[in-house]
Amino acid sequence: MSENTEYLDLIRASCSDVVAGRMLSSQTARKLLDCQGPDVVDLFAAANRVRVHFKGNTVDLCSVINAKSGRCPEDCAFCAQSVHSASEVATHPLMSVGEIFDAARAAEAAGAQSVGIVTSGLGPTEEELDVICEAVGRIGRELSIRPDASLGMLSASKVARLKEAGLYGYHHNVETAESFFGEVCSTHSYADHQETLARARSAGFRVCSGGIFGLGETPEQRIELAETMRRVGPDRVCMNFFIPVAGTRLAEQIPLRPLEILKLIAVFRLMLPDRDINVCAGREMHLGDLQGMIFFAGANVTMMGNYLTQAGRHACEDLKLLRDLDIAGPPEAGCAVEW
Repeated sequence: MSENTEYLDLIRASCSDVVAGRMLSSQTARKLLDCQGPDVVDLFAAANRVRVHFKGNTVDLCSVINAKSGRCPEDCAFCAQSVHSASEVATHPLMSVGEIFDAARAAEAAGAQSVGIVTSGLGPTEEELDVICEAVGRIGRELSIRPDASLGMLSASKVARLKEAGLYGYHHNVETAESFFGEVCSTHSYADHQETLARARSAGFRVCSGGIFGLGETPEQRIELAETMRRVGPDRVCMNFFIPVAGTRLAEQIPLRPLEILKLIAVFRLMLPDRDINVCAGREMHLGDLQGMIFFAGANVTMMGNYLTQAGRHACEDLKLLRDLDIAGPPEAGCAVEW
């Protein structure tokens, strides 16, 4: 019996087209998500070739500081920090300048190349922004780690203040496809997200955006989100994989399977070949021993350390993983750091 090479031929043609500068269609991307068996390995190989072609064989490591936690008035269905959630999470007001700086210094010592100051809520008050801008300035003066932030919605004046303070990048997820957004949140609009992203890009920040996969969206809506990223044009595309948390509206949602996650990363790499693909929350829980495959599936950035309300793993494990895979990363400082 002759082998059916339909998927193999499609994968090889897609890889060649993308490397040559041609855009992968949504229809082809959707079909690639359905590949099975030996074809999955060929999909990963194609995504890996595209990663190395556009990004080299290096990985960037980022980290986050949960600078203000909980009591968020928004009703995002996935979020344990929402006041609409019955989840039990630690809450605290905005950290002091010194606390934010110390957390950034620990992240730098652990090997992270950028650190995001993250606050809960729709956006920072002017008083909170005073603290954040002072912390950003001190990090920029005294550390080599790049200061980023994820502060929710921003007005043009607040964007300008952060730029003047020396902020390097701004992270703001759109969370999911626009056609599914109404199932996830009702207290702000999809357009609100896109306006903040436009302001951040206009200010010259390195912009990071993406979403959470496994909220109940369809495969077609996952491709729709990739198309949104093409239009929005972030420098870095953030891929989180939903972790069910007791007390949230999505507590009973069934997580994505490991190969489903890896195929999605590969297809995003083929659709967004020259963007950074950053795999963040969910990789430890959902991928386990397959975490190293995120890079061979096309990722060139990952988040190290803890997340906002979920624990990550020790920095030395990620640094050792990169060394074992012969992928260039930061110096192996993290193995000696309690972080």
